[in-house]
Amino acid sequence: MSAPHDRGDTLGLGDGRSADDTVPLRIRADDTIALRIPAGSGYGARPDTAADAECDRADGAPPPRQAPGRGDRARSSGASSLVRSSALMAAGTIVSRLTGFLRTLVMAAAIGVGTLNDSYQVANVLPTMIYVLVGGGALNAVFVPQLVRAMKKDDDGGEAYANRLLTLVMVALASVTIVCVLAAPLLVHLMSPEIASDPQRMEVTVAFARYCLPTLFFMGAHVVLGQILNARERFGAMMWTPVLNNLVIITSFGGFVLAFGGFTESGVNPSTITPEGVRLLGLGTLLGLTVQALAMLPYLRDAGFRLRPRFDFRGHGLGKAMGLAKWTLLFVLVNQVGMVVVTQLATEAGSLAEDAGFTGSGITAYNYALLLWQMPQAIITVSVMTAVLPRISRSAQDGDTAAIRNDISYGLRTSAVAIVPCAFAFLVLGVPMATLLYAGSGAEGARGIGFVLMAFGLGLIPYSVQYVVLRGFYAYEDTRTPFYNTVVVALVNAAGSVLCFVVLSPRWAVAGMAASYGLAYAVGVGIAWRRLRKRLGGDLDGRRVVRTYARLVAAGTPAALAAGTVAHAVTGALGSSASGSLASLLAGGVVLTGVFLAIAHFMRLPELSALVGTVRGRLGR
Repeated sequence: MSAPHDRGDTLGLGDGRSADDTVPLRIRADDTIALRIPAGSGYGARPDTAADAECDRADGAPPPRQAPGRGDRARSSGASSLVRSSALMAAGTIVSRLTGFLRTLVMAAAIGVGTLNDSYQVANVLPTMIYVLVGGGALNAVFVPQLVRAMKKDDDGGEAYANRLLTLVMVALASVTIVCVLAAPLLVHLMSPEIASDPQRMEVTVAFARYCLPTLFFMGAHVVLGQILNARERFGAMMWTPVLNNLVIITSFGGFVLAFGGFTESGVNPSTITPEGVRLLGLGTLLGLTVQALAMLPYLRDAGFRLRPRFDFRGHGLGKAMGLAKWTLLFVLVNQVGMVVVTQLATEAGSLAEDAGFTGSGITAYNYALLLWQMPQAIITVSVMTAVLPRISRSAQDGDTAAIRNDISYGLRTSAVAIVPCAFAFLVLGVPMATLLYAGSGAEGARGIGFVLMAFGLGLIPYSVQYVVLRGFYAYEDTRTPFYNTVVVALVNAAGSVLCFVVLSPRWAVAGMAASYGLAYAVGVGIAWRRLRKRLGGDLDGRRVVRTYARLVAAGTPAALAAGTVAHAVTGALGSSASGSLASLLAGGVVLTGVFLAIAHFMRLPELSALVGTVRGRLGR
């Protein structure tokens, strides 16, 4: 199952669910943004000489081809443009993630992390799920390439095609939105029979849902408008406008705290929240996505794109695009089925745990921990592969399997340098992270989130690896293989979640589900790796990749043990208050970083040396 994503991201999928702020899903809709490299830039060409290849082996990165003559300036200009675009996208993603994370902190401070927030999470995930089911994943995976082709081939630069696509999506989503708002009670019952069995919780959740469900219309508008801009190499808007959504929601939940008091004071729950309180939070959620979508319009006007409804759908390639999208639609469906299973189980486990006196053990804890856990993936792995993906796509078109292999290997090894230590950090420092960040939700609730974050921990490694490996299939426009892979991941995750719910106590069931999430991706990586290796002629640079990960894990294990010991000692001495958690996190983080870098340096990892060199270069040292 793909992660739930927050709607403060590229895909625009909702709170603690994954498109970040998500659900790639967390598919991360997630999954990719295709950069169109300026013609003649020369970016990403393959090494020609043995010396180039040796340079590749030395610094861990495939070097660009060098060619003499006037083309150098064009290549330099194109590469500079790509660097600027990537930097703008990365900055927008980071700010979006950070403000999205701040949003969860304000939410927790306003309504806690127990059953009331579980109700909000269930209601707020519905529009995301429905959006991706009716075509959100297909928009990202299939229609962006179609937009780019239309820009190249059509006399009007693809404007008519883009307007047809936008009109079709808006009409479809408007119809679906109306039906879903009317069917809100049925949808809530489907997502959580546990909530449906409690009349008070059901009433509150349905009220939240009726405010949240219309956001799927604006979610779709934001994605289509953003992809139109991306196809025209205007990348900033889609990355930065979600920040507005986050700020609006932060304001609405902050207003709730001012009006009704913080959760530690009010102890608000589904039976005590007022209709005015529900309205404030619901309208804030709806307004956030509305502002995010409307903020795209000035960027479109600046790009010279004219919005004009077009209903002449037939005979213009939309049918062919839908045919290509069928496997992506099935991919999304499997993700959503898996997500429904986890939501149902986590909601019930959270309710039972709260009855036993343990808050922060339900779907809210799962989503909040997931959001924090996914941040390194979104900032590091996605940034690396955003630059590499166009090279892989061109190599696939050229039939250059060696180039694809090298770029996949490069993406895996480069991202691993940061992903592996982050995974160990979550494993041993998850509790002080959560008790510091979510102190406003109460000590017990924050600690519950920390335990779930620890359980996610090491699963970050296969989660990141799978993201990179699947880019190889997408480069060949193969969406069927990722679909089959996702079926396996979803089945393993769902089966593991059911087992955890049955075997573990309610307090620990959701933590077990978080661990099964990482296990499912580990299984998925094994399958995807074998299939891609076969696709590339039996060679995926496996020895080099495995050696890099083995060395990083070897460096991370003693670093994590030392950091965990220090953090536990500091917590024992100072307690788990906000100040004690901060001291514990700082002490543990310094130890983990120092020990890891020392061991990795001793092992002479070329990828780490390249990363350190890049950072020093940026700092001018």
